[in-house]
Amino acid sequence: MMDFELIYSLNGEKHTVSESDRNVEITSDFGRRNTVKVAAKAPITLVSAIITLPYTYGKKEPIFVNGYQSWTDTKEFLAGESLKDIRKLPKFLVNMFSFDGYGDSRFKDYKKGVLHGYDVSYADNIFIGSFNFRNAYLIINHDVKNNRIVLESDVAGLKLEDSICLFDFTTDRDYFFSEFPEKPIQNILGYTSWYNYYENINEEKILANLSAVGEPFELFQIDDGYETAVGDWLSVDSEKFPDGLEPIVEKIHEKGLKAGIWLAPFAAESESEVYKAHPDWVFSHKSGSNWSGFYGLDSENEEAMEYVEKCLKFYSDIGFDFFKLDFLYAVNPRVIGSKTRAQITSEAYSRIRKALPDKLILGCGGMILNSESFDYLRIGPDVSLKFDDVWYMKFMHRERISTKVTIQNTIYRSIFDKRFFGCDPDVFILRDDNNELTDKQKEALITINALFGSVMMTSDDVSKYDNSKKALFEKALKLRNATYKSYRQAGDFIEISYKLDGNTHNLKYDTKRGIIYD
Repeated sequence: MMDFELIYSLNGEKHTVSESDRNVEITSDFGRRNTVKVAAKAPITLVSAIITLPYTYGKKEPIFVNGYQSWTDTKEFLAGESLKDIRKLPKFLVNMFSFDGYGDSRFKDYKKGVLHGYDVSYADNIFIGSFNFRNAYLIINHDVKNNRIVLESDVAGLKLEDSICLFDFTTDRDYFFSEFPEKPIQNILGYTSWYNYYENINEEKILANLSAVGEPFELFQIDDGYETAVGDWLSVDSEKFPDGLEPIVEKIHEKGLKAGIWLAPFAAESESEVYKAHPDWVFSHKSGSNWSGFYGLDSENEEAMEYVEKCLKFYSDIGFDFFKLDFLYAVNPRVIGSKTRAQITSEAYSRIRKALPDKLILGCGGMILNSESFDYLRIGPDVSLKFDDVWYMKFMHRERISTKVTIQNTIYRSIFDKRFFGCDPDVFILRDDNNELTDKQKEALITINALFGSVMMTSDDVSKYDNSKKALFEKALKLRNATYKSYRQAGDFIEISYKLDGNTHNLKYDTKRGIIYD
């Protein structure tokens, strides 16, 4: 039994839709595919749209919660657990570092005993998958205390003059995934400069590492640090790269590798020239504290989008083949107006695809299902050089840097791999220098990345690998051919099974310690 309720505002008064309502028309169909559409007969503002399902939870029942964006923690939580609420931190700290800019806390209430996620979720005896992610995100609230699931269409604040689909979802898992058949997405193996040098790159370092990269690598990617400021993409730092990037692209191609570049197309840091010259292009609230603090570009501003397209074309014309586009959630406005967050994001991502029609695109920090426009998508936060990063970050936002978190995201978001995009688990690290992961944690990281991702990247100088590291690297490459992969949560462990070379293999991953047992 599904209970539907729609509340809207007209002339400053709130109304709950009834059968005799003269201001709106509701059409619905409940069955294998459950749809609800609303048409406005007069201009209205939507306040809330919910469907409530009864569901009885077990005391330790696993509940899959798909986080807001790429970096948001995603896994099977247990009934009774709560999500980390950034608003419990001191307000001055949240404001100082814009911690609430990364996730959904600016518009979504966090309630004790309620686990909420986006568009896809499951528990022991139910599955929910939304087809409506281009129109309105489906926020799936598991209200464990009250034994109910509250499905919330993310339309609060939408000014509606025509019609919109509020809900379009199924509780049939097989049917949902049959509507998204596997795509012919190729696995890719590459080098990125970020996780060793971070922003401290220059021509000398890039060329030195390029000389060490050969077969079986297919991609060499220059990450953040080449631009004069985030947002000023047309200005390459002449002190770091006196000859520009074109000669480097040529050298990458000479080695038979694809040339990759990093950009954050919808981000402009406060010290950038583009922000100073065009404050009207960005949202009023910061989207994060990275760099000098940054703002998201408003994709509804045509001049801003023309600038984004100009920047992408600039690097495309130089000869880059692969674009890692980061901080993509920044295009997603926190206040809904004439369009929903889902509509704006889907349109912006589609426009990026049109600007780079023949290039490989890796999205990062993006809205999950909207990223169907891309070839690959990062599906977890950044890998940290410590297993769970520095201790105090555990209390921060849900999108924090953490190898511990990203490994779990890699496993649980593998359900999207090669259906919506190829999953990017982020880098593996085997080197001993500039790194505090233990050997066992390094092994777990590369093993799980190989099993559950379509992208394998590293910032290591692979020419320095000793025999044991070479053997582990080669073993991981073979794991990419594994089939019939499955996983099951068992307390603090995740039991993994797969087939390779006709044999079934079983592993047990310790989520607390970050190590794997055969």
